[in-house]
Amino acid sequence: MSGNKMEVESLHLYYKDFHALKDVTINIKENHITALIGPSGCGKSTFLRTLNRMNDLYEGVRVEGRVLLDGQDIYQSGIDVVALRKRVGMVFQRPNPFPMSIYDNVAYGPRIHGIKNKKKLDEIVEMSLRGAALWEEVQDRLFKPALGLSGGQQQRLCIARLLAVEPEVVLMDEPSSALDPISTLKIEELIQVLKHDYSIIIVTHNMQQAARVSDTTAFFLNGELIEYGSTEEIFTRPGDRRTEDYITGRFG
Repeated sequence: MSGNKMEVESLHLYYKDFHALKDVTINIKENHITALIGPSGCGKSTFLRTLNRMNDLYEGVRVEGRVLLDGQDIYQSGIDVVALRKRVGMVFQRPNPFPMSIYDNVAYGPRIHGIKNKKKLDEIVEMSLRGAALWEEVQDRLFKPALGLSGGQQQRLCIARLLAVEPEVVLMDEPSSALDPISTLKIEELIQVLKHDYSIIIVTHNMQQAARVSDTTAFFLNGELIEYGSTEEIFTRPGDRRTEDYITGRFG
């Protein structure tokens, strides 16, 4: 696998008659942060959702090609999609904590997967909140409603909720677009720490953010992968004029 956590080969995706992704081939490196950039409607989020089959939830979606996770095609018949989404978890654009306590938000996934022992759950909750850089801020109010947290704290809680089920890949769909600059900085710092344990793919419209946090960058346009490479190369020496035009703000 040569350091690749996921490998996407000749991926096409259709929403009924609309050809949304066109012949995308890309390798996602293990313990790397991969940024997906491009103008609105170019296929970034659609591509992100193919990596844990979230697009299955939409009517009329058809996928061609292969998406490999540790060498196994996640679209082959017989794949346990629930188990897949445990391994490849997602953080959404807007924080979406459950209407329950901070503790129960984090313990929710482990409970679903059969963990009932309170001592074990306590350990998972603390470890996950620490992993999301939130423990110090909430340890004295674990049983207070999660919806009482600030927006930035809620997003880190959602990350903690994801970490609690021990994923291998973390998908982030514009995780800081609804947050203030200070909360955004905390999320970015957290992402840098998390990459030591997870492979992270992040959709962002913020060019500065992509340049700051990612190791590799993929530029999408009209459903096609135009260019993919090291973030430094993409931002300083892009090989395609369309990439340069987008990064420099000529369109998008």
